[in-house]
Amino acid sequence: MPINKTPELKVFISNRESTCDECHENLGTKAWIVLEKDGRAFCICCADLDHLVFLPTGDAALTRRARKHSTLSAVVLKWSRNRKQYERQGLLVEEAALTRAEAECLSDADARSRRRNREAERRIELDREYIAIFARYVRELFSGAPPEREYTIAEHACLKYSGRVGRSAAAKALDPHAVRLAVSAHIRHNETNYDELLASGRDRNEARYEVDMPVREILCKWEGS
Repeated sequence: MPINKTPELKVFISNRESTCDECHENLGTKAWIVLEKDGRAFCICCADLDHLVFLPTGDAALTRRARKHSTLSAVVLKWSRNRKQYERQGLLVEEAALTRAEAECLSDADARSRRRNREAERRIELDREYIAIFARYVRELFSGAPPEREYTIAEHACLKYSGRVGRSAAAKALDPHAVRLAVSAHIRHNETNYDELLASGRDRNEARYEVDMPVREILCKWEGS
Protein backbone atom coordinates (compact mmCIF):
# COMPACT_ATOMS: atom_id res chain seq x y z
CA MET A 1 0.00 0.00 0.00
CA PRO A 2 1.53 3.38 -1.01
CA ILE A 3 2.59 5.76 1.77
CA ASN A 4 1.35 9.34 1.49
CA LYS A 5 4.29 11.63 2.23
CA THR A 6 3.70 15.14 3.54
CA PRO A 7 4.63 17.66 0.82
CA GLU A 8 7.95 19.34 1.48
CA LEU A 9 7.75 23.03 2.33
CA LYS A 10 9.69 25.11 -0.18
CA VAL A 11 11.28 28.55 -0.04
CA PHE A 12 12.40 30.09 -3.32
CA ILE A 13 15.19 32.60 -3.80
CA SER A 14 13.71 34.98 -6.34
CA ASN A 15 15.72 36.14 -9.34
CA ARG A 16 13.56 39.22 -9.94
CA GLU A 17 11.87 42.05 -8.05
CA SER A 18 9.36 40.62 -5.59
CA THR A 19 6.64 42.03 -3.36
CA CYS A 20 4.97 40.21 -0.47
CA ASP A 21 1.23 39.76 -1.10
CA GLU A 22 0.47 40.01 2.64
CA CYS A 23 2.61 42.81 4.09
CA HIS A 24 3.12 44.43 0.64
CA GLU A 25 6.79 45.07 1.36
CA ASN A 26 9.04 45.44 -1.67
CA LEU A 27 11.51 42.60 -1.12
CA GLY A 28 13.84 43.49 -3.99
CA THR A 29 15.75 40.83 -5.92
CA LYS A 30 17.11 37.63 -4.41
CA ALA A 31 14.29 37.68 -1.87
CA TRP A 32 13.35 34.52 -0.03
CA ILE A 33 9.69 33.86 -0.77
CA VAL A 34 7.03 31.19 -0.34
CA LEU A 35 4.63 30.54 -3.19
CA GLU A 36 1.13 29.37 -2.40
CA LYS A 37 -1.19 27.32 -4.62
CA ASP A 38 -3.13 30.40 -5.74
CA GLY A 39 0.10 31.99 -7.05
CA ARG A 40 0.51 34.54 -4.27
CA ALA A 41 4.00 35.15 -2.89
CA PHE A 42 4.85 35.75 0.76
CA CYS A 43 8.05 36.81 2.50
CA ILE A 44 9.33 34.25 5.01
CA CYS A 45 8.11 36.45 7.87
CA CYS A 46 4.50 36.45 6.65
CA ALA A 47 4.84 32.74 5.80
CA ASP A 48 5.75 32.10 9.46
CA LEU A 49 9.13 30.60 8.62
CA ASP A 50 11.33 33.44 9.83
CA HIS A 51 12.08 31.68 13.13
CA LEU A 52 14.02 29.01 11.22
CA VAL A 53 17.76 29.22 10.53
CA PHE A 54 19.48 28.46 7.25
CA LEU A 55 21.70 25.40 6.88
CA PRO A 56 23.49 25.44 3.50
CA THR A 57 24.15 22.28 1.52
CA GLY A 58 27.49 20.57 1.83
CA ASP A 59 27.25 18.41 4.94
CA ALA A 60 24.85 15.53 4.33
CA ALA A 61 25.13 14.12 7.86
CA LEU A 62 24.43 17.46 9.51
CA THR A 63 21.51 18.16 7.16
CA ARG A 64 20.00 14.72 7.78
CA ARG A 65 20.24 15.06 11.56
CA ALA A 66 18.96 18.65 11.59
CA ARG A 67 15.95 17.68 9.49
CA LYS A 68 15.25 14.71 11.78
CA HIS A 69 15.27 16.86 14.92
CA SER A 70 13.34 19.80 13.44
CA THR A 71 9.56 19.68 13.74
CA LEU A 72 9.29 22.19 10.91
CA SER A 73 11.71 22.54 8.01
CA ALA A 74 11.75 23.92 4.48
CA VAL A 75 14.02 23.31 1.52
CA VAL A 76 15.54 26.44 -0.06
CA LEU A 77 15.61 26.45 -3.87
CA LYS A 78 17.16 28.74 -6.47
CA TRP A 79 16.65 28.76 -10.24
CA SER A 80 19.73 27.83 -12.25
CA ARG A 81 19.85 29.67 -15.56
CA ASN A 82 22.44 27.23 -16.90
CA ARG A 83 20.67 24.01 -15.94
CA LYS A 84 17.13 25.40 -16.41
CA GLN A 85 15.94 23.92 -13.12
CA TYR A 86 15.64 24.68 -9.43
CA GLU A 87 18.60 23.59 -7.34
CA ARG A 88 18.75 23.04 -3.58
CA GLN A 89 20.67 25.69 -1.68
CA GLY A 90 20.09 24.28 1.76
CA LEU A 91 17.48 23.79 4.44
CA LEU A 92 15.64 26.01 6.90
CA VAL A 93 15.40 24.27 10.28
CA GLU A 94 14.70 25.11 13.89
CA GLU A 95 17.76 26.50 15.66
CA ALA A 96 17.45 23.99 18.52
CA ALA A 97 17.42 21.17 15.97
CA LEU A 98 20.53 22.51 14.27
CA THR A 99 22.30 22.90 17.61
CA ARG A 100 21.44 19.31 18.51
CA ALA A 101 22.58 18.05 15.11
CA GLU A 102 25.86 19.96 15.44
CA ALA A 103 26.41 18.45 18.89
CA GLU A 104 26.05 15.02 17.32
CA CYS A 105 28.64 15.96 14.71
CA LEU A 106 31.18 17.51 17.10
CA SER A 107 33.85 15.11 15.89
CA ASP A 108 33.64 17.00 12.64
CA ALA A 109 35.89 20.06 12.84
CA ASP A 110 33.92 21.78 10.10
CA ALA A 111 30.72 21.52 12.13
CA ARG A 112 32.39 23.12 15.14
CA SER A 113 33.74 25.92 12.97
CA ARG A 114 30.34 26.45 11.35
CA ARG A 115 28.69 26.75 14.74
CA ARG A 116 31.24 29.31 15.94
CA ASN A 117 30.79 31.32 12.75
CA ARG A 118 27.01 31.25 13.01
CA GLU A 119 27.09 32.41 16.63
CA ALA A 120 29.54 35.19 15.74
CA GLU A 121 27.28 36.34 12.89
CA ARG A 122 24.29 36.33 15.23
CA ARG A 123 26.10 38.52 17.75
CA ILE A 124 26.98 40.99 15.00
CA GLU A 125 23.40 41.09 13.73
CA LEU A 126 21.90 41.89 17.09
CA ASP A 127 21.65 45.54 17.94
CA ARG A 128 21.92 45.21 21.70
CA GLU A 129 20.76 48.67 22.65
CA TYR A 130 17.68 48.53 20.45
CA ILE A 131 16.87 45.01 21.64
CA ALA A 132 17.07 46.10 25.27
CA ILE A 133 14.61 48.94 24.59
CA PHE A 134 12.30 46.62 22.65
CA ALA A 135 12.45 44.00 25.44
CA ARG A 136 11.61 46.56 28.11
CA TYR A 137 8.56 47.63 26.14
CA VAL A 138 7.46 44.01 25.69
CA ARG A 139 7.67 43.58 29.47
CA GLU A 140 5.75 46.83 30.00
CA LEU A 141 2.90 45.70 27.75
CA PHE A 142 2.97 42.02 28.74
CA SER A 143 3.89 42.06 32.41
CA GLY A 144 2.47 38.55 32.90
CA ALA A 145 4.85 36.89 30.45
CA PRO A 146 7.29 34.31 31.90
CA PRO A 147 10.55 35.76 33.28
CA GLU A 148 13.18 36.71 30.68
CA ARG A 149 10.80 35.88 27.82
CA GLU A 150 10.85 39.50 26.65
CA TYR A 151 14.52 39.14 25.67
CA THR A 152 13.85 36.00 23.60
CA ILE A 153 11.02 37.81 21.81
CA ALA A 154 13.07 40.96 21.24
CA GLU A 155 16.15 39.14 19.92
CA HIS A 156 14.10 37.22 17.38
CA ALA A 157 11.96 40.18 16.32
CA CYS A 158 14.93 42.52 15.90
CA LEU A 159 17.35 40.40 13.88
CA LYS A 160 18.57 42.37 10.89
CA TYR A 161 16.70 40.31 8.31
CA SER A 162 14.29 41.87 5.85
CA GLY A 163 10.74 41.40 7.03
CA ARG A 164 11.39 40.93 10.76
CA VAL A 165 8.62 42.72 12.61
CA GLY A 166 11.01 44.36 15.05
CA ARG A 167 12.80 46.09 12.18
CA SER A 168 9.68 47.79 10.82
CA ALA A 169 9.26 51.54 11.17
CA ALA A 170 6.30 50.97 13.48
CA ALA A 171 8.29 48.71 15.77
CA LYS A 172 11.19 51.18 15.89
CA ALA A 173 8.67 53.76 17.07
CA LEU A 174 7.54 51.18 19.66
CA ASP A 175 4.04 51.06 18.27
CA PRO A 176 2.01 48.73 20.55
CA HIS A 177 0.45 46.90 17.58
CA ALA A 178 3.87 46.04 16.09
CA VAL A 179 5.11 44.80 19.47
CA ARG A 180 1.93 42.76 19.90
CA LEU A 181 2.58 41.12 16.51
CA ALA A 182 6.04 40.08 17.67
CA VAL A 183 4.66 38.60 20.90
CA SER A 184 1.84 36.84 19.02
CA ALA A 185 4.33 35.25 16.62
CA HIS A 186 6.44 34.05 19.53
CA ILE A 187 3.41 32.50 21.24
CA ARG A 188 2.24 30.88 18.01
CA HIS A 189 5.56 29.11 17.48
CA ASN A 190 6.46 28.33 21.09
CA GLU A 191 3.21 27.89 23.01
CA THR A 192 0.97 26.11 20.48
CA ASN A 193 1.21 23.19 18.04
CA TYR A 194 1.31 25.60 15.08
CA ASP A 195 4.64 24.33 13.71
CA GLU A 196 3.43 20.74 13.93
CA LEU A 197 0.36 21.69 11.91
CA LEU A 198 2.50 23.31 9.19
CA ALA A 199 4.87 20.32 9.19
CA SER A 200 1.92 17.97 8.67
CA GLY A 201 0.99 19.82 5.48
CA ARG A 202 -1.79 22.00 6.89
CA ASP A 203 -2.50 25.22 5.00
CA ARG A 204 -0.96 28.24 6.78
CA ASN A 205 -4.26 30.10 7.12
CA GLU A 206 -6.02 26.99 8.45
CA ALA A 207 -3.21 26.40 10.93
CA ARG A 208 -3.35 30.02 12.11
CA TYR A 209 -7.10 29.80 12.55
CA GLU A 210 -6.77 26.59 14.57
CA VAL A 211 -4.34 28.13 17.07
CA ASP A 212 -5.92 31.59 17.09
CA MET A 213 -7.91 31.05 20.29
CA PRO A 214 -4.97 29.64 22.33
CA VAL A 215 -2.81 32.55 21.13
CA ARG A 216 -5.46 35.07 22.18
CA GLU A 217 -5.87 33.40 25.57
CA ILE A 218 -2.14 33.49 26.26
CA LEU A 219 -1.91 37.12 25.10
CA CYS A 220 -4.66 38.07 27.55
CA LYS A 221 -2.95 36.15 30.34
CA TRP A 222 0.39 37.83 29.65
CA GLU A 223 -1.30 41.24 29.47
CA GLY A 224 -2.79 40.57 32.87
CA SER A 225 -6.29 41.12 31.51
